[in-house]
Amino acid sequence: MGKMRGSEAIIQCLLEEGVKTIFGFPGGAVIDLYDDLMDSEVKHVLVRHEQGAVHAADGLARVTGDVGVALLTSGPGATNGVTAIATAYMDSIPMVILTGQVPTPLIGNDAFQEVDIVGITRPCTKHNYLVSKAEDLVPTLREAFHIAKTGRPGPVLIDLPKDIVATMVDFTEKKPIRMQNYQPTYEPHMGQIEKACKEILKAKQPVLYVGGGVILSNAADELTELAQKLNIPVTMTLMGLGAYPGSDKLSMGMLGMHGSYTANMAVAKSDVLIAVGARFDDRVTGRIDAFAPHAKIIHIDIDPTSISKNVKVDIPIVADCKCSLTEMNTWLNNCGEDLAAVCDSHSPWIETVNEWTKKHPMTYIDEGETIKPQFVVEKLDELTHGDAIITTEVGQNQMWAAQFYKFNKPRRLVTSGGLGTMGYGLPAAIGAKMAFPDATVIDVAGDGSIQMNIQELATAKQYDCPVLICILNNNYLGMVRQWQELFYDKRYAATVMEVTPDFCALAEAYGAVGILATKTSEVEGAIKEALEQVKTKTVILEFKIAREEGVFPMVPAGKATTEMLLV
Repeated sequence: MGKMRGSEAIIQCLLEEGVKTIFGFPGGAVIDLYDDLMDSEVKHVLVRHEQGAVHAADGLARVTGDVGVALLTSGPGATNGVTAIATAYMDSIPMVILTGQVPTPLIGNDAFQEVDIVGITRPCTKHNYLVSKAEDLVPTLREAFHIAKTGRPGPVLIDLPKDIVATMVDFTEKKPIRMQNYQPTYEPHMGQIEKACKEILKAKQPVLYVGGGVILSNAADELTELAQKLNIPVTMTLMGLGAYPGSDKLSMGMLGMHGSYTANMAVAKSDVLIAVGARFDDRVTGRIDAFAPHAKIIHIDIDPTSISKNVKVDIPIVADCKCSLTEMNTWLNNCGEDLAAVCDSHSPWIETVNEWTKKHPMTYIDEGETIKPQFVVEKLDELTHGDAIITTEVGQNQMWAAQFYKFNKPRRLVTSGGLGTMGYGLPAAIGAKMAFPDATVIDVAGDGSIQMNIQELATAKQYDCPVLICILNNNYLGMVRQWQELFYDKRYAATVMEVTPDFCALAEAYGAVGILATKTSEVEGAIKEALEQVKTKTVILEFKIAREEGVFPMVPAGKATTEMLLV
């Protein structure tokens, strides 16, 4: 407590919040803070691009549940991070981003490297601040962490003028934060819990539709208890994968545009749909009027603005997912109903669901020695025993990972869901590996997406952070190419990657290991070698895959989710 420089106060606030690692890139506006970081307990990781810094902090936050922290300088340093900030915002990831700013007297004068980063990021942050007075620095930092990790989580940006960082400030005693205009509702209304439970008990064809909110609130155990207590099949969004064990008999996998046939049909035929921590995204619902048309819809979400935003719901529950599921399980245990009989009443429904899976499993056509990307992901799942942390880039690689890797635990899939940011996977993998050094971390990538932040190989090398980058190389921007094949008469406008690097040689240039597989018989051996090498070195594992392989099932734009294109 007492007087200290602003830069020292910032570091003390980070330590106070339990922050051990931050990611950033220096510049003149934050040079004082960087100078003090050299003598602090906070580990700073120097990335090679500011977007990589925010993605890495995002990856750390997703696998730990802690607040990720990134430090960027003013001007282009701050704007380079905007895409990654928007990525975290769309997926509700708790983060604090510190940006440097020109000295207070120069703000508004078009000074060197001045941008209005508060104005720029207002649409893609949960909240943001410009610290204009020294006495506001410490309270602002504490408030930012509080906002980032409570309620519906999200990124909070703090813009730090250089003179504020360099001046003396009071480091006051920390007190509980109470904000009159920000009071998230955690506990559910018991009347709504009772209504929901009674509706579930009456259901003959119920479905649990689970989103990332279940993972963010650490509610996987409570969700699993509810599903198994009442024998209810479960489908998950991309962000919800791992909230329920993917290999369990009640799991139907992902739903939506590239979801399983079973999941999409089950939602369409359900009579009660229990949405938990999901936001009815357009990639999930397809044509709104055809989404769960016969179902009573129960929606649990901590964000009241998500309720009935896209789909009208019958029983809204504005509360934390974990608190709500706990109360539902307690109510059901004490309701006096014969829950075994309820389970039995769902048996015909489960049989129907299983028949859909038998008739239309998640599959692909074997083409002999031509490597199918789905086969690669299946082998990754098999050889890692489903226990790796999987990050992804965005595109076909992302969907194949979601479809064919069985995520049995939460916080094992790290992917850009809402924004769909190419270049996300490698820096996010570095953040995840920094959080869990003993874990196997694999970035499932495409040849297009990986090149957007491939410079972060140097970060992995510098900080002895070995990750495995599995490149499914089809020399296309594959997802857009697939749409062009299906709907644009195979006119592959700007999707042919005519020039791609020698990824194995590139790996060696960065001090990593390069491994190439060109035929199916080489896949298993290449993965085994890569998993052994990645114990000590970063590895690029490149697969030359079937060039025009598509992601199926697929729901075309504007269609109902039951109108799937199959393999």
